[in-house]
Amino acid sequence: MRERISASRWRFWLLLGANRWLLAGILGACVFFAFVVLGVLDFPTLRTTMETTDPVDTIFQGLVGAIITGTTLVVSINQLVLSQEIGPLGEQRARMDTAMDFRQNTDELFGSISPAKPSLFLQQIIETARDRAAAMKSAVDDSENTEMRENVGTYVDDLVENAETAIDELDEATFGTFDVLMAALDYNYARKMHDLRRLGEKYEDDLSDEQRRTFRETLEALTMFGPAREHIKTFYFQWALVKLSRAILTAAVPALVVAGGMVVFVDATSFPGQLFGTDYMIWVVALAFTIAVMPFLLFVSYILRIATVAKQTLAMGPMVLRNSESPSDE
Repeated sequence: MRERISASRWRFWLLLGANRWLLAGILGACVFFAFVVLGVLDFPTLRTTMETTDPVDTIFQGLVGAIITGTTLVVSINQLVLSQEIGPLGEQRARMDTAMDFRQNTDELFGSISPAKPSLFLQQIIETARDRAAAMKSAVDDSENTEMRENVGTYVDDLVENAETAIDELDEATFGTFDVLMAALDYNYARKMHDLRRLGEKYEDDLSDEQRRTFRETLEALTMFGPAREHIKTFYFQWALVKLSRAILTAAVPALVVAGGMVVFVDATSFPGQLFGTDYMIWVVALAFTIAVMPFLLFVSYILRIATVAKQTLAMGPMVLRNSESPSDE
């Protein structure tokens, strides 16, 4: 996945891999130290400025209003998510019918009842595509066309390697974390569908009926992975938005208390003395500001991941949008 989106290790970790609370904490530490550095470099000092005007009071008054407004928006996010779960009987029945139709399709693909766990469900689709690709390779081994055998062999080897990586990741994945969706994103099914269709078209005249059947069956398995991944992605987005709402609500209460306290109780005579040669007032204001903006930093950390996943999964099917993985159509 990281190679396909041409991201460095740190950028990939920042956008997708990091725990969202940890990332928000790192962003908060950056805000804190930036505020301290600016306070140390400022002249006249913050305490001197507070004796004539009160920038601290002005900033935290604005933050009190922003926190209350942001918390209200969180309620709107929850309503957006829940609106898809709450509806009249007809809509719920239509959702159930659609879900069961897809389950019946996957039951036919597997030859057995589809797993209920998302990780096992995706894993079985990938395993089915891998096994059918291996059967396709065996079917063309007897072909007299050496070029076709080599190209199909290269294609299947790449598919199997990618499948094994995704299967290993899904073995340890639990829904509710990003691991399941991350493993699904690591399986580059769109490129595989495109390459398989090109191979089928290029060697159409050289394929026997049995070989064509194995090509169709492999493509069928790959095709089923697309809607399955989008289905799991939708669940993850709903889950992530609910977690985002809870995280912001959790951070909003202490942020509101701290911001309100700075407005009501802090003036130029508060917190006399120095720490490491820096006025206590700078440390206190920097810490209070960091706590007050923590709901926003949590919002940023969650939306970074959601937006990145959405960008990487804009297309479904054999449509490749990124230059880093665009196949040659020569």
